[in-house]
Amino acid sequence: MSTELGRSSMGNTPLRGPAVLAFDRYEAKLAQKLAPRSTAWVARLADYLELTKPRIVVLELLVAGVSACLATPRALHLWLVLHALGGTALVAASASIANSWIERRRDARMARTASRPLPTGRVGALEALALSALTLVLGICWLLWRVGHWTALLGMASWLIYVVIYTPLKTRTTLNTAIGAVAGAIPVLMGWTATGMPLNLTALALAAVVFLWQFPHFMAIAWLYREDYAAGGHKMLPVVDPSGFRSGSQAMVGALLLIPVSLVPALSPTSGSPLVYSLWAVGMGLAQLTLAFRFACCRDDMSARRLLRATLLYLPAWLVVLLMVTL
Repeated sequence: MSTELGRSSMGNTPLRGPAVLAFDRYEAKLAQKLAPRSTAWVARLADYLELTKPRIVVLELLVAGVSACLATPRALHLWLVLHALGGTALVAASASIANSWIERRRDARMARTASRPLPTGRVGALEALALSALTLVLGICWLLWRVGHWTALLGMASWLIYVVIYTPLKTRTTLNTAIGAVAGAIPVLMGWTATGMPLNLTALALAAVVFLWQFPHFMAIAWLYREDYAAGGHKMLPVVDPSGFRSGSQAMVGALLLIPVSLVPALSPTSGSPLVYSLWAVGMGLAQLTLAFRFACCRDDMSARRLLRATLLYLPAWLVVLLMVTL
């Protein structure tokens, strides 16, 4: 015979007995049963991740990490900083989940947020509440155990300001933006205190920059989604003042104050060139201020979108340039 042993005379297909065929059918049925389960778990984990608002978490970790580098440029304890970032990430995630839980009904009325896990029912309210509590406890305990009590206290303060004060105020007063900006600036101080260094003028200036940066950034967002915020019952400036005059003014004032405040770290550099840093800081600040001024004058979607893009570029670029006078 010209065929190989174990092959049929009709071609190269291996001979398959009843036992082998039965095993193949069992594998196929098992795969059909397991595939939906694995897909469901992946979808559920994706919903959990969406609840944490990962972009906000990443931004907070970025400013906290850079702050730690600036606090101890020549004696950075890498593992300590990683522990601080891990605890900070959990606390930030918990705050975002709690915010989503509180606003789940209002989110359902807004086109931008109606497809989120809680409004759609993909994640239950009690499930989200339990997840928020779990991540908060784990995050605070992690910071207390591996980092320090000051960092843990700041993390708790940030959570309380964001969840207990800022979130309810969104439906009551336009001051909610300033309160939220405080919570957004605290991670800078968390990164600094995680190194064991006391807070000084440089640390406060870094937090002030992040605080002020949020005004042009959020005013642009609030203008672009003003109809959504109105539908959700949020008291954002573009909703209370449809002309956009107050929104543009706050964006411009925030961008203007950023310039002198961002120069404070150059007063006590540890390395690099303070002059080079100052030139870059002023240049980036003026570019952002120009777009904020244009938004204040035009008050249209195009100018708001350009300002939003500028703010998204400004903060990471400023942090990189800031490291030039430190590392």
